[in-house]
Amino acid sequence: MHHSTLSTGRRALLAAAVVAAATAVPLPSDPAAAAPTADRQQQYAAAATEYGVPTVVLLGVSYLESRWDSNAGTPSTSGGYGPMHLTDARHVAALPGGHHDAGTEDPRGDDSRPARVQAPRPAEDPAPPAAALQTVDAAAALTGAAPEALRTDAGVNIRGGAALLGAYQRELGAPVGADTDPAAWYGAVARYAGADSADAAAAFADEVFTTIGAGESRVTDDGQRITLPARAVQPERSWLGRLGLRRLARPDGLECPRTISCEWIPAPYEAFGDGDYGNHDLSDRPARQKIEYIVIHDTEASWATTLQLVQDPTYVSWHYSLRSVDGHIAQHVKTKDVGWHAGNWFVNAKSIGLEHEGFAAQGTWYTEAMYRTSAKLVRHLALRLGIPLDRQHIIGHDNVPDTVASTVRGMHWDPGPYWDWTHYFDLLHAPRLDTGTPATGLDRIGPDYATNQPAFTGCVTAGVPCVPRGSSSVVLRSAPSADAPLVNDVALRPDGTPNTMAVSDHGARASAGQTYALAGRQGDWTAIWYLGQRAWFHNPASAPTASWTVGVVATPKPGQATIPVYGRAYPEQAAYPAGVPYQAISPLQYTLAAGQRYAVGAVLAGEYYRATTFDGSSPGDWTVIRGENRYAQIQFGHRIRYVDLADGAAAAVPDGRAPLRTATAPGR
Repeated sequence: MHHSTLSTGRRALLAAAVVAAATAVPLPSDPAAAAPTADRQQQYAAAATEYGVPTVVLLGVSYLESRWDSNAGTPSTSGGYGPMHLTDARHVAALPGGHHDAGTEDPRGDDSRPARVQAPRPAEDPAPPAAALQTVDAAAALTGAAPEALRTDAGVNIRGGAALLGAYQRELGAPVGADTDPAAWYGAVARYAGADSADAAAAFADEVFTTIGAGESRVTDDGQRITLPARAVQPERSWLGRLGLRRLARPDGLECPRTISCEWIPAPYEAFGDGDYGNHDLSDRPARQKIEYIVIHDTEASWATTLQLVQDPTYVSWHYSLRSVDGHIAQHVKTKDVGWHAGNWFVNAKSIGLEHEGFAAQGTWYTEAMYRTSAKLVRHLALRLGIPLDRQHIIGHDNVPDTVASTVRGMHWDPGPYWDWTHYFDLLHAPRLDTGTPATGLDRIGPDYATNQPAFTGCVTAGVPCVPRGSSSVVLRSAPSADAPLVNDVALRPDGTPNTMAVSDHGARASAGQTYALAGRQGDWTAIWYLGQRAWFHNPASAPTASWTVGVVATPKPGQATIPVYGRAYPEQAAYPAGVPYQAISPLQYTLAAGQRYAVGAVLAGEYYRATTFDGSSPGDWTVIRGENRYAQIQFGHRIRYVDLADGAAAAVPDGRAPLRTATAPGR
């Protein structure tokens, strides 16, 4: 997102919990984790019997909270622990603050206007947490277990969740018992969501019963095989009314699918005088300009603070916010208009921004409920707007290109290495093309999330190891050896020293779904072209961290030694009408050298959306300036960047045949 400090209260929601968890819970790499005291499937069955809950209901609720994972005893981004996501916001608020995404970028990222100075963030609400954020207390009262055990022991946590479900069912006056009809548990399941509206509670419950109907089976992050057999259930939704929750207004024009809980909380568009205004720009997309990207952020703040910020006209804006505890969504800016969220005006003008309640560094985890509603929203928007469901167009804030050389070091890096891109794209039902071979010359990064646990540092304290956690990122080295230094990002470390394992240092890592051109193979190691060099990652055949794919690459034309790399695909000077200042095409510190190849995600026309005044009164305002030049969007490092075909770039299949000369992006 775009915050400079973390406030107290629920700050980082969750920082040193990851350190405490390292000693409180056996990790997957810990031998103790391989010999649990009881089979996890049996623990669910025993807890269901003890508290009179149908086992399928208990499993379905737990799956939608955590996918049955323990997450190494760390809290979620809404302060929930364990497979049942028992929340303890009071405990989390008392923990020391941690490292966070503190980039210095101007969220608007438009050189034609002064840098957007962000208002100070309001303090978090010091009031006691809502009941939905403090369910561990009720679970402790019902089970007699200590809060610490409920947070850190998976079996105790499951008992606590079962006890809560049973208590909710009794309070509704509904039938209780492990052998009762699951259909009668709709109200208790809806209450478990912790939602403050009937819409959000129902969306959560509907997803639980959809999961029960489809069935699930997977191995958890601590090595436990859990199976939920498919069972057709027609839930009795009439129980929802007994919860007494408010009904959300759903105004015309709300841009969310009907199957998710969504409300309109507008970001203000206001003038302040002296030509200043906020907190977004008006447009008419896609009629005026095609939307190319959907950008995934995390909020670096609690839900309450996030809503405060987006409703401040002096702050910045994004299109949607998503709540962790239940996946509820608030829309703030119409998709036709331009939010100030990505730190790059070219991307802002061509993107939609989604902020997910969470924190990039702490190693905390995102609930399945939020992953699922986010995926439903993104799929809905992508299909409506013609945005390809791939990692060239569905990108993280950490993949947004830097604007010019001076801004590279300040760009944000959320949602960070703990966002599960592979699972997210599975939920998107995104098409995959894995028919390639080494001869096709392209690698799609795809480590196994649970077992891929890079040794990042600084989640809580600089230099201190993070709790080992599953990650979407693979680490890139300068030679095919685990002892080799990491590669260097010359813009982040101009002295040529290697990048580091700091969680905030993405200069030597690639992320799941990103595609790179093959640069070499040696034993269990694969090299890709990355930031002008060969970057090696461990990719054994027995446990691959990438798959072969096909596509188009960019490389200098014959006779070109190097070509510039850009952070924006702006038009040439001749395209600007009289009275509209030229936006310089300024290269970054990198170059693309002869013999190197980079995967192409699209070929785009040079464009600049002119929007500098509140009422569109400045010359050229609210128009898109288009040039004759064409850019290839490439996966150049962890971020996407652009090369101008007029500079001598040729986009071709990897063996050099069939160079592209059109503005048609591959796959469209």
